[in-house]
Amino acid sequence: MTDREAFRTRVKVRHYELDTLGHLNHAVYHSYGEISRLELMEFAGGIEGMRQVNLAAVLLESHISFRRELRAGDVVDITCDAKFGSGKTFQMNSNIYKLDGTLSAEITCTLGLMDLDKRKLVEDPRGRFALAGVDPSVLSTAE
Repeated sequence: MTDREAFRTRVKVRHYELDTLGHLNHAVYHSYGEISRLELMEFAGGIEGMRQVNLAAVLLESHISFRRELRAGDVVDITCDAKFGSGKTFQMNSNIYKLDGTLSAEITCTLGLMDLDKRKLVEDPRGRFALAGVDPSVLSTAE
């Protein structure tokens, strides 16, 4: 494990993202996680390289633990960090923090890399990322 911090991206909570209670709608947390995952993939050089080898990351499962409410005007940092193991899946986990450091939500996602021609998950996603020109050490602080 390295001492490096997970990738972060910043988002401002918009009024139209609120529910009837005046706090961030539960579905928007999923969108924030997706923003962070895509920003990290782009930062790591993954989106175009993956297109060239006909691969795409697909979300298989997502779980959110809500910790503190978010309201309109709040600015948050959303982390993202990949965890690779064996098999066809990997995790990309995010935490949403208010600027004062308060943890607002924890998002745990299971993903796979899909071969877009065969419409099947591929083995060794970490290795396949590397072959597509994505630096796994940018995706994961464990690298």
